[in-house]
Order: sequence, then C-alpha cells, then structure tokens
Amino acid sequence: MIDILHQVNAVHREIGDQAVATGAGRSLLLRRTYDAPIEDVWSACTNPDRIGRWLAPIEGELRPGGTFQLKDNAGGEILRCEKPHLIKVTWVLGEGMPTEVDVRLAPGGDGGTVLELEHAAPAEIVDGMVGTHGPGVTIGIGCGWDLTLLGLDLFLRGITYDSAAWGTTAEAREFVTAACHAWGPAVQAAWGTGDDDLAAAVAFVVQQYAPANGSD
Repeated sequence: MIDILHQVNAVHREIGDQAVATGAGRSLLLRRTYDAPIEDVWSACTNPDRIGRWLAPIEGELRPGGTFQLKDNAGGEILRCEKPHLIKVTWVLGEGMPTEVDVRLAPGGDGGTVLELEHAAPAEIVDGMVGTHGPGVTIGIGCGWDLTLLGLDLFLRGITYDSAAWGTTAEAREFVTAACHAWGPAVQAAWGTGDDDLAAAVAFVVQQYAPANGSD
C-alpha cells in the first residue's frame, strides 16, 4: 500500500512564468526531496535501463543535441545535460506544441536529494487555453507529473509495481484525486479560478486518469 497522504504532501506545487525558447512562458513546478543520494537520483533519471523501469522504455541518442522518445509518451531534443544537477529537454507529445522540461537536482539534508521539475510552455497559448477551456488541462499535466514523481520514489526505494495495473485501482483513484486537489491553490493563485469551476476541472481530470469503474 502507498502512503497517499505522505506522497501527495511531499510535493510542493506552483504555477510560474519560466520562459521558453520562443519567449514568455507559463510553467508548472514540482519540488520534492528523495531519500537517496544525488548520484543515485541522477542515474535513475539518465540511465536508459533505469528510466525504463520507472517511467517508460526510452530510445534515441541520449546526449546533448540528441533526441529521445519515450514509449507511448513524449519525445524531444536533449538541450542540456550537466551531471549531476541539470537535465533540460524539449517535450513534445504527439502533434502537440513543443514545450520544455527542466529537471534540477541539488543535495538535500541527511544525504537526500531535492528534485525540481519545471514544465514550461508558451504563456500566450497556455493562458488562452485556460481562458477558453478552464484549468483542467493544467491540472491534468500537473497530476501526470505527480504520478511520475511517485514512480521515481517507489523505484528509488526498491518497490516494484505495475503502473498500468495500479492505475485501475481504488488506491490510484485516491492518489489522483488528492494530487488534483493539491493543484487547486496554485491554479487559483494564477488565474483566480472559482471553487465550482475548480471542482469540475478536478472531477474531469480524475475521471481521465482513474475512471470510477476501476477495480480494487
């Protein structure tokens, strides 16, 4: 069993304004501390064999200037790789707009590692989408990264689980629901979203990630 409350509360979430290559950006920032040395976390985030065990199988030229493709997920170009502190890539899912992801590592207390993940996209496009469709897409992307950081934590602690099978369980729905709600304060601070619209957005995202007819 996963300690849902601990996992959700372990992450700091905010919406920021990190720039992208084309200009002004809007970003989702997640920060948490892992109980593992920075060298181990760096290896988990850069070693293809290890990436495939907690995120997804990966292919490509994994070097600065090279490209990568995660199976059934995003691909892009590796912009920077500065061991053991920084990975920066473009992040493109299907025919979606190019976005950028930074993963920053720093030593934490008691031998742990602080990881910051920041996912940025052009501000004009993001603000337009939120204005037209509400914050659901933002919450959905944020929750997707919450699930990613959870998978990394379980991997670093030597816990094996089938993410696809787990995604149909009541436990997964509980985690997704809590993670989506945890994005609420950041969303309201950024866009002034009302409580009713926020609740509807959260409910929509939860149903996408963990449908109510899932199993135990």
